[in-house]
Amino acid sequence: MKQGTLRYGGLLGAALFLSACGSGGGGSSTETQPPVVNPPPAAASRACYGADQPACNLRTYQLMVESFVDGDGAANYGVGYGPSQHNGDLRGIIQSLDHIKSLNVNAIWLTPVFDSCAGQAGDDKLDATGYFACDFFNVDPNFGTNVELKTLVDEAHKRGLYVFLDGVFGHVNKVGVSKPSPEGRLPALKSGGVGYPGQLVDYGKPESLAYFKEVARHWVEQYGIDGWRLDQAYQLGLDDWRAIRTEVEQASAARKAAGQQWGTLGYLVGEVWKGADEIRNEAYGPSDKPALPSAFDFPLRYGLMQALAVEESGKGGQGASVLDASWNKVENYPNHAMPNLMLGNHDLVRFGDLVQRGNFNPADYWQRHKAALSFLAARSGPITLYYGEEFGDEVPGFAKQVTDNCAAQGLCDDHVARSDGKVPAVTGFVPSSEQADLKTWLGNLMGLRAQHPALYQGERVKLVADGSVYGDIKQTSAEQIVYLLNVSTTPQSYSLPVGKLRSGSALLDLQSGESLSIGGSSVTVELPPLSGRFLLLQ
Repeated sequence: MKQGTLRYGGLLGAALFLSACGSGGGGSSTETQPPVVNPPPAAASRACYGADQPACNLRTYQLMVESFVDGDGAANYGVGYGPSQHNGDLRGIIQSLDHIKSLNVNAIWLTPVFDSCAGQAGDDKLDATGYFACDFFNVDPNFGTNVELKTLVDEAHKRGLYVFLDGVFGHVNKVGVSKPSPEGRLPALKSGGVGYPGQLVDYGKPESLAYFKEVARHWVEQYGIDGWRLDQAYQLGLDDWRAIRTEVEQASAARKAAGQQWGTLGYLVGEVWKGADEIRNEAYGPSDKPALPSAFDFPLRYGLMQALAVEESGKGGQGASVLDASWNKVENYPNHAMPNLMLGNHDLVRFGDLVQRGNFNPADYWQRHKAALSFLAARSGPITLYYGEEFGDEVPGFAKQVTDNCAAQGLCDDHVARSDGKVPAVTGFVPSSEQADLKTWLGNLMGLRAQHPALYQGERVKLVADGSVYGDIKQTSAEQIVYLLNVSTTPQSYSLPVGKLRSGSALLDLQSGESLSIGGSSVTVELPPLSGRFLLLQ
């Protein structure tokens, strides 16, 4: 959560700065050739390269609680930042679980649900976000009750969905923390300075770490949550994160030892909305002394926007090379890192609005979504979808950045994605044919990813990142999948070197079913405009 607008502005390799403010194709030859046998890949050095870790296969659906779905009409509050009606609640999420499950995701991330003492701090809009809590052990009355949260967690688990809560452990509401924890603890607080909307947690005092260690384990032990998304992770030191990580992992391990199916994952993902160096230094820590296991991959997200849309600053049209630029490579991070890639979130402009901001041909709108989502699906490690992306959501009438009085209009870049959720049979939303097609396509894509470990935990072997074509080989010991992406609006072709592959007779397109025969030294792969292809070596 940010009370400001991030701009990358093409600063390759530099930190991100935050300003403070409120199908076709065929084989190239049928000539019989001896099989090509290449040596196995070198030992994996990335956390999700060949490692059988459940977190690598996370396909998470993020939703903004206050703006998603109003399931309890008697508990409306109607204030917040952004264009939604701001009456979302836990009951609405429970009612939407079948829709979420239909996307073939396997986890949900809820923005903060904890009590924010609405009406006491003087900013009801801010309090509605949940990002400045006053009680970390009780649900905000705007959203529901602790009983409803337990019901949500249990119902999600019944559908095979992990549940992650949003942990804001570095700052609290302006009124402070309203009551001691169940074990009688309170954190130490300090001023955030002039204009800061809350108070900072003082981790120089041992009671602060003790309090938030209790928060972190309480919701695992008592509610069976599966992990935490950690807001503004740079507000805590690495030693603090190591201690909290240990607390969560021990609580999760205890549930597993007791025979529990859920509440055993213990996933932690930090938000450091900056460049790769800061993400490494403020979230992951060094390989010999790891801190957090996962962090959101903001640099690569900005590269993806520049390749297929524009980023918030308006920069785009960078071609495929930006997807392999030095400033957004996973290799920037230590070996234990699990970068979590996304197209957007509640602080970023929706992909659909960024497509419109780039003044691209409207006829390409839906295909750009499919291309971007295909890149997401081909990346090893956890990935996150933001609610509404299954329908190519955008805010009507919004594309160009609003700079004058944007907060009052609900159209600031870091607020605009907080639009009402669209859930057929729950909110009355009826998708258009294009929206329905994208939703079905995305569900199939997520199912495809789940079925092929090479996509979510495969070692990446670079093929190409030049002009309009990007390509990798994703490989585990059991399978190789070639992923190729055309970021342009004109057809492209790529000569795939057979020497890069293990022995095989054909490449099977996992989406279209087309088979490309392997013969000669290369295979020509045709790439339609704005399309990704997944080719399994047979």
